[in-house]
Amino acid sequence: MTRTEEIKRRRTFAIIAHPDAGKTTLTEKLLLFGGAIQSAGAVKSNKIKKSTTSDFMEIEKQRGISVSTSVMAFDYKNYKVNILDTPGHEDFAEDTYRTLSAVDSVIMVIDCVKGVEPQTRKLLEVCRMRKTPVIVFINKLDREGQNAFDLLDEIEKELKIKVRPLTWPIGIGKSFKGVYNLTEKSLNLFQGDSKTTVEDIYTLNDIQDKELDKRIGNDFAEQLRNDVDLIDGVYDTLNVQKYLDGEISPVFFGSAVNNFGIKELLDCFVEIAPSPKERDTTEGIVKPEDEKFSGFIFKIHANLDPKHRDRIAFLRICSGVFERNKYYHHVRDKKELRFSNPTAFMAQQKSVIDEAFPGDVIGLYDAGNFKIGDTLTEGKNFQFKGIPSFSPELFRYVTNLDPMKTKQLQKGLEQLTDEGVAQLFTKKVDGRKIVGTVGALQFEVIQHRLKSEYNASASFDQINLYKALWISANDKKDLEVFMQDRSSHIAYDKENKPVFLAESAWLLQMAQEKFPKIEFHLKSEF
Repeated sequence: MTRTEEIKRRRTFAIIAHPDAGKTTLTEKLLLFGGAIQSAGAVKSNKIKKSTTSDFMEIEKQRGISVSTSVMAFDYKNYKVNILDTPGHEDFAEDTYRTLSAVDSVIMVIDCVKGVEPQTRKLLEVCRMRKTPVIVFINKLDREGQNAFDLLDEIEKELKIKVRPLTWPIGIGKSFKGVYNLTEKSLNLFQGDSKTTVEDIYTLNDIQDKELDKRIGNDFAEQLRNDVDLIDGVYDTLNVQKYLDGEISPVFFGSAVNNFGIKELLDCFVEIAPSPKERDTTEGIVKPEDEKFSGFIFKIHANLDPKHRDRIAFLRICSGVFERNKYYHHVRDKKELRFSNPTAFMAQQKSVIDEAFPGDVIGLYDAGNFKIGDTLTEGKNFQFKGIPSFSPELFRYVTNLDPMKTKQLQKGLEQLTDEGVAQLFTKKVDGRKIVGTVGALQFEVIQHRLKSEYNASASFDQINLYKALWISANDKKDLEVFMQDRSSHIAYDKENKPVFLAESAWLLQMAQEKFPKIEFHLKSEF
């Protein structure tokens, strides 16, 4: 297969949703239909003994939520599908936003009972900003939820995006019978109630066929015929180019936990979703077809395998071909690096690969060389744009509860904050460590992971802080004077850059007025 053919057959996408909409369950079922796994797990561990493939961290299994983006790949109908399952919880939105910079399209999961939720709106704003194509999957049709037409109206109104249903539900909740495929004009009825294996599908090709009445009853058959007439009258046929431009979203209905409507979603997705797209850099546009290799790091994860204290950097390949054991240029560090065991993922399981193509996400074993946003190239000096950095909202002092494990705590904090889930600051006056995060749940996750992965015990204690701002000045002397005057409010980040710890908006304003030559930055890149 040529390089161009390899690029064209790749589909790299993220699954996004509000917490508990069924995102991780959908990921699991896509893997099941793609033949990547033999039986699906459940997110809540009390349902089924096997936990899901993508929620592999111990805290994820206990809480039944995703706290970190997982990467999984499988082949389906000659397409190479790369799924990135993201956290839905807003406390981990930073990981999700960064992941959206590494994909070409998105499947958004909406709970038919709850409809559009706050996190759904935020995530779609990010997609709209990037003009990322979105397919909507309305989930949990096996529960008593909203009317399908009302849901479509709500999506259009709340998310300000046009929709076009491509499948349609028959009944809802206890009376849910299956889905009608509006494109294929075929009816897929699912027998049985097994939640772990793929069910047989019954296909009926003509909606007017009296066999339909026998299978689902006269009332449901008549309702379906009326709904289909209404859909054809209200919604235009799908314009694939408008979908690719992010102007219209195809909609599918189903129940991920019961395997309803998943195959239709996957079949359409591989057909219409975009292959790898061009990317913007500091030196202009990079195209997937370009000869020279390039890619960027969008995520770092320590201890993916608890038995080996490894650190994996997730690399999205943007152009050329990545080859094992070949030297590549680390732009920020100005180093040449070689990778002897680059890996492909099935969540926690990894396999060494010899080559990878644009669209692929691979793991590189990292001895501390990488930071989020780093660019690797085949010699050129440019950086990829659009990988967001974050400024913390919440702050806590770190207190070591076991002085015998000081080294382990230090290493754990260093590695976990390298993953981008939090910022680590060290106060100038007393050397105390402060962790800054976007959401409160992150402290719990860091505390849990410090204990389980590094055998270090720490508590996170309240600190009265309004903002942590990076500081700079054109004249070094001005910066020194400011840092001397406000020494009790100065800390250093992991790169040893000075940071001003403002206890209130008023104190920040006072500092800005007294020292007009000092610049205060919300991001560390300036």
